[in-house]
Amino acid sequence: MAEKLNYATGRRKSAIARVQLKPGTGQIIINRQPMEQYFRRGTLGLIVKQPLVCTDNVGAYDVHAYVNGGGWSGQAGAIRLGIARCLQSLDEKYRKPLREAGYLTRDSRAVERKKYGRKKARRSFQFSKR
Repeated sequence: MAEKLNYATGRRKSAIARVQLKPGTGQIIINRQPMEQYFRRGTLGLIVKQPLVCTDNVGAYDVHAYVNGGGWSGQAGAIRLGIARCLQSLDEKYRKPLREAGYLTRDSRAVERKKYGRKKARRSFQFSKR
């Protein structure tokens, strides 16, 4: 019997995560490394686990994520969205708690581009009267 494998994509800032969810013991592998080894900060691991905690599936599924682009925070957010989408496609009853917690919403905030004649996106050069 083939085991059910769910697949979803999550995005945050400039990070893109491809997430696979399958029944297992609850281990989370990111880019072929254990999550604790990949994300050295504990808070990022908590962000990744939030959809599983919300739906009471902490030890029920194995997560395999391949993520690239962005920084640590963006990658953690992208994986969280991918896991939430996997859980939703797995069972429709998870949709309501995930939606209420905000885990199914794509966070569209990204870095604003730099404008010409300015130091950064909005910051002007220092004005000198004399």
